[in-house]
Amino acid sequence: MKFSLREDALSRTLIAAHRGTWGGNIMCNTPQAFECALMQGADMIELDLTPSADGELFVFHPGMEKVFLGTQTRLETLPSSEVRKLRYLNVDKAVTEWPICPFDDALEQLKGRCYINVDKFWDNLAGATEAVRRHRMEEQVLVKTGPREDVLDWMEQNAPDINYMAILREKDEFTPIARRRKINYVGVEALFATEDVPIASPEYVRSMNRQGMLVWINTIVYNYKAVLAAGHSDDTAVSGDPDTGWGWLLKQGYNIIQTDFPQMLRQYMEAFHGKGRG
Repeated sequence: MKFSLREDALSRTLIAAHRGTWGGNIMCNTPQAFECALMQGADMIELDLTPSADGELFVFHPGMEKVFLGTQTRLETLPSSEVRKLRYLNVDKAVTEWPICPFDDALEQLKGRCYINVDKFWDNLAGATEAVRRHRMEEQVLVKTGPREDVLDWMEQNAPDINYMAILREKDEFTPIARRRKINYVGVEALFATEDVPIASPEYVRSMNRQGMLVWINTIVYNYKAVLAAGHSDDTAVSGDPDTGWGWLLKQGYNIIQTDFPQMLRQYMEAFHGKGRG
């Protein structure tokens, strides 16, 4: 499978599955959740990174140990040998058989199958980049950080070929800066609480696309107080109003949509305008 994120996302709307697809006894950020997401039509898997005390990277959202493992102990305080002994709790807080997945194993599982958004990359710049290079998966991987010029310096020196996005809220004054750098800058993750800000407009999306840049949008809700897309969310869509939840975003022309419901979004997209935007 050939990977060209710009080409693919400019030709059709890509679906990114937030931590895979999970529920019941299948927990997020696990190989099982990734398989489920791919079965449901996801084009990209979003996953999180946490390092162990001895530096091995695991696929786990930092700070969520109590929620998903039933322990207050942070993974970064444990050696990798102890991390491997831990098991997820399911949604009813019963212990499952699922261990925490090493990042190397996740990369190998998804190699050649889909795009991968590596979240928490900014906390693990060197280790994450080294792992991606070990598996020769540079074209499959997308990384994002806030608008920091020190990160641009690091990317330019160490990972100029890896797909990179800036995470921006309400306005974009960073793209001209990033485009001057010798990096593979592919666009932005747009965050906005209301529809009346520059980064939420269809004109902004069209302008970015004309430059070969992509715009990523989130329909996930991880905290209802942190509004990511002016209320155009999975919650709205699956509660009976998909036209407001997802349809508005498709009309705006966003190139990548991150969701917790990839199959439902895929079905809605097909009904809305055929196969994505293509």
